Amino acid sequence: MDQVSSLLEEPKQFAKECIQLLKKCTKPDEKEFLKITQAVAIGFLLMGFIGYFVKLVHIPINNIIVGGA
Repeated sequence: MDQVSSLLEEPKQFAKECIQLLKKCTKPDEKEFLKITQAVAIGFLLMGFIGYFVKLVHIPINNIIVGGA
């Protein structure tokens, strides 16, 4: 019986911690939501430009190495 109770103790503790976390969570207000949205958009644009320039540099280098047919 001791093994069963010790086996069930960990999931109970996990569930208790999950409930505590959910109670602390709040919805962002409009100002916070806009800041998050802007940060994500800037991140997307930045990663897109980096990918574009890497590809822009990679194509000529690849043609030189492989020898354009």
